[in-house]
Amino acid sequence: MFLTFVLATLGITVWSARKNTGSSAYFAAGRSIKGWQNGLAVAGDYMSAASFLGISGMIAFFGFDGFMYSVGFLVAYLSVLYVVAEPLRNAGKFTMADLLAYRLQARPVRAAAAFSTLVISTLYMVAQMIGAGVLVSTLLKDYTWITPNAVIVGVGVLMMVYVIFGGMHGTTWVQIVKAVLLMGATFALSFLVMQQFGFDLGRFFDAVSAVSVTENGVETAKNFLDPGLKFGIEATAATGGWGPLDLISLGLALVLGTAGLPHVLVRFYTVPDARTARVSVVWAMVIIGIFYILTTFLGFGAATLLTRAEIGNENMAAPELAHFLGGEAFFAFISAVAFATILAVVAGLTISASTSFAHDFYANVLKAGKEVPQGREVKIARISALFVGAISIVLAIRLQTVNVAFLVGLAFAVAASANLPVIVFSVFWKRFNTAGAVTGLIVGLAASIVLIVLSPSVMGIDGPDVAAAKRHLIQAAPIFPLTNPGIVSIPLGLIAAVLGTLLSKREIEAEEKFAEFCVRTHTGLGAEKASDH
Repeated sequence: MFLTFVLATLGITVWSARKNTGSSAYFAAGRSIKGWQNGLAVAGDYMSAASFLGISGMIAFFGFDGFMYSVGFLVAYLSVLYVVAEPLRNAGKFTMADLLAYRLQARPVRAAAAFSTLVISTLYMVAQMIGAGVLVSTLLKDYTWITPNAVIVGVGVLMMVYVIFGGMHGTTWVQIVKAVLLMGATFALSFLVMQQFGFDLGRFFDAVSAVSVTENGVETAKNFLDPGLKFGIEATAATGGWGPLDLISLGLALVLGTAGLPHVLVRFYTVPDARTARVSVVWAMVIIGIFYILTTFLGFGAATLLTRAEIGNENMAAPELAHFLGGEAFFAFISAVAFATILAVVAGLTISASTSFAHDFYANVLKAGKEVPQGREVKIARISALFVGAISIVLAIRLQTVNVAFLVGLAFAVAASANLPVIVFSVFWKRFNTAGAVTGLIVGLAASIVLIVLSPSVMGIDGPDVAAAKRHLIQAAPIFPLTNPGIVSIPLGLIAAVLGTLLSKREIEAEEKFAEFCVRTHTGLGAEKASDH
């Protein structure tokens, strides 16, 4: 199952390599992707292993509170649809920084935006690769040579092949295939779960309202439809957590961070016009919405049909449920789909990081926007993909013991704190200037990273248990109490962008360009003509 998918995606890469003639083809798939295709690719890019494995596991262990993760991921696409998709497609060429540099000073803005993109993409990528190492080595534990390190290197090499040879076209089709496989697997698993309850939703939710849970050797029945099993005040009393406030902070990071994730934003440059960009977001919302609704059947199905001992690792809820309902072959298929999910997301992250480095940093910062010889930008992107891949492999191997969830949360928090404020202000605030953009990006980035380092995700005291102690990088009491910094770092990023603008000299040229910029972003006038030149 694993090898079949790998061979199929390598075949797509070989086919796509023939189409990569010129920078537009490599960075934006020649802007030839249709709305429904891009919608599937966006969904494939977004529905990561954290969603398929993590959320179903959260629901299996914490019921309603686990489902709140799904709500955050889904609602996030409203901000993408209403705020980001159309202006980004109309004002940009290949990256988020194109929109910022349209009326602001290009070099400082592009340098800050490229740095933010590389940090977010690398952290998200490392989390996915660590997840791949744990998943595959656990599933194929009978093969002693398949260690987490070997899997991480394998995923990294495949990712580099997809991006270096296939470019955006190859990455897009890998994501489309993965989205179709993932939706098919989720539908099949949900069907088998409901079959156990005679396709009677009443019986199903009756079972969910009385799940048998063994804690400290005592078996009790819990209502998994009640909120509070993870984020409730009682549930977090023992750990000193902040309960509902933790959920609010996480929700803010998810809802606002999606509109600033680089690998999601670059997808809007692959379509021919803004209308198609909006259509693709609607397609993505429908697909993602159905998927997250179905995760409830996966999570609650695992909670009612399996014990926690049978599930074992929280992330194994969906594969173990497949094993229970469909046997070895279905277990292998679900596991291969999870692996495909990781490959597709990692490829999307790599193409966004390498595009940002080549287009923003090399062509517009180092070369100061001077004309770059034909093919040089693509060559730099391929080399940077090689370096990004190598760095991610090294970091993933070194950080295997770190909590993967905090890396993903950090990526969303950084995107919401650094990228989103400057995108919104660029589009809607005439007075906004270069100083405000650079200040917002740097403060938002720094605030989210510092707060995460000081949070319980990184700091903690685990006592004499050596295995448990590995969960935390810093053996000390946490200074910042929340596991996600969104509720603090997002306002800091916004305030920094506002103060940076108001306390610096006005940029008359930027303000004079605002009317032209508004017409371009909201109507698309001139966007197609300038896209590839």
